[in-house]
Amino acid sequence: MSVLDDIIAGVREDMARRQHEMPLEKVQERAAQAAPALDAYAALGGNDNPRASLRVISEVKRSSPSKGALADIADPADLARRYEQGGASVISVLTEARRFKGSLADLDAVRAAVSIPVLRKDFTVDPYQIWEARAHGADLVLLIVAALNDEDLRSFLDLTHELGMNALVEAHTAEEIQRAGAAGARIIGVNVRNLKTLDVDRSVFAALSESIPAGAVVVAESGVRDAADVAHYAAHGANAVLVGEALVKHNDPAATIAEFMETGAGAIADRLQASGR
Repeated sequence: MSVLDDIIAGVREDMARRQHEMPLEKVQERAAQAAPALDAYAALGGNDNPRASLRVISEVKRSSPSKGALADIADPADLARRYEQGGASVISVLTEARRFKGSLADLDAVRAAVSIPVLRKDFTVDPYQIWEARAHGADLVLLIVAALNDEDLRSFLDLTHELGMNALVEAHTAEEIQRAGAAGARIIGVNVRNLKTLDVDRSVFAALSESIPAGAVVVAESGVRDAADVAHYAAHGANAVLVGEALVKHNDPAATIAEFMETGAGAIADRLQASGR
């Protein structure tokens, strides 16, 4: 069993317990009462042409399977506010409990604290989770291509759009990028972490980013340690970077976000100039 398979098995068990406590019909009622979703595609520069700035998706992340405990985040709302003050375009909130120590309570706290789009980052394997995300105020969800067949990927993406939301569709290979594009993904992330070994290979991003369909927002996921990594991703086509560990372990995450944005914008400007745009 791969790491992904093991995580998903736990996600299904935890979801079954929540479904017993709150059936889908009640979740759908809550979703209908939630404020309309914010436009994460626009927030990530999806309507800009050319996309001349680097956007940051800042993550509320306590732990990970590869690194273990990262930070004791006693007040996720306060951290999210600092992210927003630093210029983050989207706040990502881990809600998976077993490996990442997240929760829907964290999502609720962050949604109430910020005015920018919020991503429910979890392992989405059932429509219930998408309805649940909307009921808790999320504006977009994570869809991992490796975890879904083509039919589910397309139907899940369609559901997010029906609910006024967006999805960050995560790919690890060229074949997965093709599947994401065929399903109609508008925000495509390249995760440079190997799901089998959990190793990070930043060169994967440059090798894959050019195959992402025109018009999609390109997100670099995993492996951001510092501004040099941000510049590398931006130079190879990233419109946004998703950053967790480098922010939760920093004393001044707002300043770090601002630095990443400035560095990324410079790298994008150089790339656009080199391409004659």
